[in-house]
Amino acid sequence: MGYPTVYPTGVTLYNKSKAYSGYTIFHSAKGAQLIDMNGREVKTWTGTLGFPDRILPGGYLVTSSNKYRDKLEFLERADLLQVDWNGNVVWRFDKNTKIQTDDGEVYVAKQSHDWQRESLPLGYFSPNSLPKTEGENTIIITHERTNDPKISPHTINDEKIIEVDWQGNIVWSWKASEHFDELGFDEAAKNTIYRTPGRGSGRHDWLTFNNISILGENKWYDNGDERFNPENILFDARQANILGIIEKKTGKVVWRLGPEFSENEALKKLGQIMGQHHLHLIQKGLPGEGDILVFDNGGASGYGVPTVNSETGINHYQRNYSRVLQFNPVTLDITWQYTPEEAGFNTFTDPTKFFSSYVSSAQRLPNGNTLITEGSDGRVLEVTAEHEIVWEYINPYFETHFSDKTKKTNFLFRAYRVPYEWVPQLSRPEEVDIKPVDIETFRVPGTVSVIGEGEVTEVK
Repeated sequence: MGYPTVYPTGVTLYNKSKAYSGYTIFHSAKGAQLIDMNGREVKTWTGTLGFPDRILPGGYLVTSSNKYRDKLEFLERADLLQVDWNGNVVWRFDKNTKIQTDDGEVYVAKQSHDWQRESLPLGYFSPNSLPKTEGENTIIITHERTNDPKISPHTINDEKIIEVDWQGNIVWSWKASEHFDELGFDEAAKNTIYRTPGRGSGRHDWLTFNNISILGENKWYDNGDERFNPENILFDARQANILGIIEKKTGKVVWRLGPEFSENEALKKLGQIMGQHHLHLIQKGLPGEGDILVFDNGGASGYGVPTVNSETGINHYQRNYSRVLQFNPVTLDITWQYTPEEAGFNTFTDPTKFFSSYVSSAQRLPNGNTLITEGSDGRVLEVTAEHEIVWEYINPYFETHFSDKTKKTNFLFRAYRVPYEWVPQLSRPEEVDIKPVDIETFRVPGTVSVIGEGEVTEVK
């Protein structure tokens, strides 16, 4: 796919009669940014790293600082903190493990990719509930260096989930390596994982968890399915193509999809999910409640037999387009989706026109719309249930790419929409429709502005 060198940024269209209007929070090169529906930057918190940034009622921001950034892996943060509207820290967690810095040995969180408060679902909010701003426990994805010869002769960067109380005490923890046999790898995948060497710092990111979510109240548990106990934890491992539920009281993986999606007809119909992000259960009170919502990235991921496109067996699965999937977690039937086809593109010739091979998310809104972060190109769009785009934003801020220092990127990890009422410090903004530009007639200043003039000769 070829990209233009010049294109609009900011909000490019807005249909206020069909969109769910509110503030949108995300992390850009500028910091933690809050924008309104017309793209006005109403608040920016600098000095943050966000992973991800979220707003709580009252205008509180939960984020991370940029402390010790050069001493941690690029996917790790030194702390997780909650600040008020004026940037004052009202809660911080960093007492997980110690690292050596220029200031000596210090405690850090090693937080990575996600966190969740008890009353703040990963889908973010429901009309039925208002998240609390203090006193709650928080679950956090962290890393721990592990040596397990059953998995690899190399040091692995093990995924570890911890639960901390408001005082910062770790009250529960879970390590992925201790549940290796519950993750569904076949012998080919196990062999590839075993052969994979550590990277520059000697670690091997063998799973790459990018989100965790407390299930919360749901109809499956109400109907007697113990796998969906509200306290259980949903997770996804993007590198391994695994989606699962951890039983909180035992630590066992009691529900799992992947890494192979060919085990039965239901999985084959769902199709291979790969490189996925932002897996969560749509919470009660929202359209589609009880279904799974996930941004199925595509790209390259997984482990298997070496192929022409994957000589080592790493990134065994490859696909050059993305899908947003909503599906029943029991029957696996797809109940809604957004793919290149729904986006209006030919899936044979133009599949990459809806494609983000990393980061990204999807949030169900109270009016039934879905806010989608197509993250690799900094695009956020809100679509209706009928797939009409009613709001679109392109991130205008570029920074050095995290994996290729010679390139610039405007990528966004994850964006969320919140009600105006959650930010009482601001008056409700004036909303103005933004009609999409007619690209057939639009011209930049200084070029020909009149379309269709000039001599025309018909060849007979």
